[in-house]
Amino acid sequence: MKKTALIVLIASLLLFWSCGTAKKTEETKPTQAEGTTEMKKESTGNPFFSEFDTPFHAPDFAKINVENYLPAIKEGIKQQQAEIDAIVADNEAPTFANTIEALERSGALLTKVRSTFSTLRAVMTNDRMQQIAQEAAPLLSQHRDSINLNEKLFARIKALHLKKDSLNLDGPQTKLLEDYYKDFERGGANLDPEQKEAFKKINGQLSVLGIQFGDNILKETDRFKLVIEKQEDLVGLPQGSIDAAALTAKEVGMDGKWVFTIHKPSLIPFLTYSDKRDLREQMFKAYINQGNHDDDLDNKKILVQITKLRQEKAKLLGYKTHAHFRLADNMAKNPETVYKFLMQLWKPTLEMAKKEALALQEMIKKDGKDFKLEAWDWWYYTDKLKKEKYALDDELLRPYFKLENVRQGAFDTAGKLFGIKFIQRPDLPVYHEDVKVFEVQEIADNTHVGLIYVDYFPRTGKRGGAWMNEFRAQSNRNGTMIRPIVTNNGNFSKPTTDKPALLTFEEVSTLFHEFGHALHGLLSNVTYEEQSGTNVALDFVELQSQIMENWAGHPEVLKMYAKHYQTGEVIPQELVDKVKKASLFNQGFTTLEYLAAALLDMDWQTLENPEGVDVLKFEKEKLDNLGLIPEIVVRYRSTYFSHIFSSMYSAGYYSYVWAEVLDADAFEAFKEKGIFDPETAMSYRKNILEKGGTEDPMELYKKFRGREPEVEPLLKKRGLK
Repeated sequence: MKKTALIVLIASLLLFWSCGTAKKTEETKPTQAEGTTEMKKESTGNPFFSEFDTPFHAPDFAKINVENYLPAIKEGIKQQQAEIDAIVADNEAPTFANTIEALERSGALLTKVRSTFSTLRAVMTNDRMQQIAQEAAPLLSQHRDSINLNEKLFARIKALHLKKDSLNLDGPQTKLLEDYYKDFERGGANLDPEQKEAFKKINGQLSVLGIQFGDNILKETDRFKLVIEKQEDLVGLPQGSIDAAALTAKEVGMDGKWVFTIHKPSLIPFLTYSDKRDLREQMFKAYINQGNHDDDLDNKKILVQITKLRQEKAKLLGYKTHAHFRLADNMAKNPETVYKFLMQLWKPTLEMAKKEALALQEMIKKDGKDFKLEAWDWWYYTDKLKKEKYALDDELLRPYFKLENVRQGAFDTAGKLFGIKFIQRPDLPVYHEDVKVFEVQEIADNTHVGLIYVDYFPRTGKRGGAWMNEFRAQSNRNGTMIRPIVTNNGNFSKPTTDKPALLTFEEVSTLFHEFGHALHGLLSNVTYEEQSGTNVALDFVELQSQIMENWAGHPEVLKMYAKHYQTGEVIPQELVDKVKKASLFNQGFTTLEYLAAALLDMDWQTLENPEGVDVLKFEKEKLDNLGLIPEIVVRYRSTYFSHIFSSMYSAGYYSYVWAEVLDADAFEAFKEKGIFDPETAMSYRKNILEKGGTEDPMELYKKFRGREPEVEPLLKKRGLK
């Protein structure tokens, strides 16, 4: 039961801490705020040692210094260890309250500092923060293991688990006890002393390697720059991309030139519009070779070592492979189910992609060229074909997708569905000038729901992609409601000197997607933090994000927010119709590159003997066996597949399309009665968003839908049937 953060990169990505079991010490858990007495270390000048003196006890970024983190982490470890010692030393027989609830409530300081540190390290890291992460990783790994492998603590949990049916627990309490018991088992509690030592060593190594992998990609992304000095080399590019490149050049001290990067807002427009084929190739190859230059940022040896250690750990715990270990807690349960599911989609998708490739090759011929279609040509000729087939140009759409309007559209959609409103709070401190903070309230009675920080633009030191994170999760402590503080992060097109931030429709969908994760955190209504919001099975958590994309492009919703940034004109129905008609266009490419990555993930996580494997050869062999056509490159090659080597999606990247079955089927419920039907929306809020991880996800889904999901809506949505 892993916390999503979401991921991004759409996946975000994800977040930073690798597999473990005692979740309070594994994930980035926020502090308990209102009404608690947890953190009492005073008069040290470290802001983490007392409540933040801000509205809602939101993080006080003005007072947080980078040197505060490591001392606070060490003190947090010390405090939680004392709390664990107290649980173990209790002479009373174990009860749910003195063992499970006490464990659940422990570690407030540690979760407070870790949530802040990990959230900020993703959005504005620097060499010192990366160094702190490296120093903290083994300390946190050792601390996690000291809890997971505490024999006396596990004995108390095991005693409760054996008599759980006689404890008169409610549903969420029963599930919490069951989850803790399973998590301690998966954390090595049943290993013998020699195995436990090996287990601890593996965890320590994995904690460092995962951070190294992610840091290398971040540095690689920031390092590459395509510098253009001649105006003729800009031919084909839209003015917005040119202006953004000029602004980037100015920021890096190259005023008068144009600098393009492999950050998506720079990369994708370049691949889509640049008439300079040689430069498109240079940009594309720079992107797909991240972590693959046999230099100090190379990730090949690191990922092999991660894979090797994961397999050793899985076998210590009695699992055939890391994938079997990871999937045991998911809806899919095992690798065989995942492979079968993905391959059901692979064959029709591959056939569709081959037809798309033939159409693009014909477009090249029509363009008066005689070269063979390559991967760096796909976006460029797809755009030409879309313009010819649908008279639709993404640049014609951008003026209607001003970032602030899109954001408000997402807010208004949530308002109509769930009865909440968003009020900007400029009085709250932020960590960067790009960040905006909004208070969320119930429309009915102005009750405070939580806070959301939005941070949408790329910058040096910010990882790529888009994701949701939390400074504090929702819970209820002794009748006091702890309200959530969540973030939405992206790397969208920045404003230029003469234009606001104007988004592509893909960026619009991404904003709504991450907002869905935020709603999952904000509208959580549970007692225990471990069951709060996004603390659900990995292949269930994307339902709540992906379903929101359906509203983003719905004609009724587009008219709410898609307004021309200069004239205020609502997007013409003609353009809306074109967007709808083009919705299935290029789905072969989009789906195939994703499925290839999901299958590659499974291949790495089911590899039983990775010792000495040649990364590039392994990757090529697996993709060739699938029949992936050379004109399409897997969405994430192994050396920069951060989702699975430095985040929480190992053996889990399939979950996006698994959840798409759920979201397509769930949205049918809204379409049947109206996309803003109050009864359907309230059922979705009460049975899905509010429940978090308090029940089995399929049971929650059936309570909302009245039955298990059907695959037909997804096949229609993807144009596969």
